[in-house]
Amino acid sequence: MAKKPVKPRRASKRRLWSDYEDVSQYVLEQLRGRLGLAAVEPKQTLTGLDSGTDWEVDAKCIRDGDAAILIVECRRYKSRLTQEALAAIAYRIRDTRSAGGFTISPMKLQKGAKKVADANSVRHIQLHPDSTPAAWFALIDDVFHVGFVDEVKVGASDTMELTVRGPDRQVIERRTYP
Repeated sequence: MAKKPVKPRRASKRRLWSDYEDVSQYVLEQLRGRLGLAAVEPKQTLTGLDSGTDWEVDAKCIRDGDAAILIVECRRYKSRLTQEALAAIAYRIRDTRSAGGFTISPMKLQKGAKKVADANSVRHIQLHPDSTPAAWFALIDDVFHVGFVDEVKVGASDTMELTVRGPDRQVIERRTYP
């Protein structure tokens, strides 16, 4: 009697969420200088000063210059973040006396959510849902950021040039590596 083929196990929903949170933290760390951050810390609990409630945040950033706290909330949803979702995050920011925060999601914000984010110093990062530390794609303030890791064997006399071009094909950045 022939055996039935074994179906591969699918990643649990929890694993997908924690992977997305890990990659989000990694991307923030990679873009730290461009985002004006001195440090990116892992998931932790902050205590609300008005409510006395403990709030779990997906990451915490320390802003460069004034050491202000920015909280990070990841939402790997298949729909846009709503006004109500941003209002909940805005309350966490106020309750913890944070200076603002980041939302990270594969989708853009709804119109009302964008207004709430802007009014509460929340920057939105649209991170592709399949991003990994080896290959990630993020849209921040209408600027597309890409990270990738590739192994290249280079000899003593080889050089590599990396050129980043904008939508109009104009060179944005060019680096040469010995």
